[in-house]
Amino acid sequence: MTLENLFASRTQHMRASEIRELLKLLEQPGILSFAGGIPDPALFPSDAFAKAYASALTPERQAGSLQYSVSEGYLPLRKWIADRMALFGVACSVENVLITSGSQQALDYLGKLFLSPNDTALVRWPTYMGALGAFRAYEPRFDRLSLGANRPVQDLKDAAQASGGSVKFAYLSSDFSNPTGETVDRQGREQLLDLAEALNSAVIEDAAYQELRFDGDFVPPILAIELERKGHIDACRTIYCGSFSKTLSPGLRVGWVVAAQPVIQQLVLTKQASDLHSPTINQIVIHDVAARMFETHLAKLREHYGSRRDAMLSALERHMPNGVAWTKPEGGMFVWLTLPEGMNGADLLADALRTEQVAFVPGAAFFPDGSGENTLRLNFSSPNIEQINEGMLRLGRVLRGSMN
Repeated sequence: MTLENLFASRTQHMRASEIRELLKLLEQPGILSFAGGIPDPALFPSDAFAKAYASALTPERQAGSLQYSVSEGYLPLRKWIADRMALFGVACSVENVLITSGSQQALDYLGKLFLSPNDTALVRWPTYMGALGAFRAYEPRFDRLSLGANRPVQDLKDAAQASGGSVKFAYLSSDFSNPTGETVDRQGREQLLDLAEALNSAVIEDAAYQELRFDGDFVPPILAIELERKGHIDACRTIYCGSFSKTLSPGLRVGWVVAAQPVIQQLVLTKQASDLHSPTINQIVIHDVAARMFETHLAKLREHYGSRRDAMLSALERHMPNGVAWTKPEGGMFVWLTLPEGMNGADLLADALRTEQVAFVPGAAFFPDGSGENTLRLNFSSPNIEQINEGMLRLGRVLRGSMN
């Protein structure tokens, strides 16, 4: 007997994460990696975390820190998040906030909540591969989310119906997106809300990078814009997913969802059936650190990551051959390269590792249909400026060799 024969049909849609596999390269000596979307560990507020854990484990607090907790999450942290959201134009209460084990868990829960087999999820082309992985388990059909395009709404409805379902939601990373680094402007966010209204669909706003703006003008979250239209969060169809992974620590796995109460209530039931609640002590520690130093820590991150973004854009200008184009993000962690037609990012990665010991993520993994072979993603948050300059020099040599 082989247990594989008993696996549910949904497992056929699950794929290994190319980024998780590429992270193994970091263990190899000599590799210059621009692959993972990894914060610089040197910038983690480790001293603050050590003090917060020590405080959480004092005799007075350890019973609460180490005990089971409510599924909604640690109340002071939810209150802090609600206050933070108000700064962005999102008026909400703690009843509109759910703590999750990273925003990745939120995406999984939302896929479970909305998607039946053959339903349609609208996503950008390309989009965050972690979202594709989370949603694929629920056997959807993916269609292209093109803001400002002239594709009739009825075409989207008809295509979804022909596949045996309906359009359940539009998902996008709205600020400094993973993988392209691009930001959707105010007009694009308004157009998305119009589209969602016409389709009677939800909007999932992945805001993992929102706090990492280095320059340019602030754009209100999609949820804030919808609140301007509707007046109360419980009337909104936008679901906001936030995370501390890119700002304080990815290892503590603390994210959150802000949405209308009926959505939060259903997600709470999902969490109760999954892991009961996110780790209590991690929530307490995140709250203690965020409450004491979040703004000053953000300023430090923006300074460091902004200088690395600048270094990468400058190095690309110096070292990339003609025919290579790239995005110029105003924040976040990524630059997106488009190579001449006919080039293959996966083949280029093999050459880069073999000849120059440089790693990046081939772009095809970010496309639901596996297209985009002539694209790749570079991360600038983890390597230092010296490594960025050397890495782009090496990558330029690989590209010239492949193009000759």
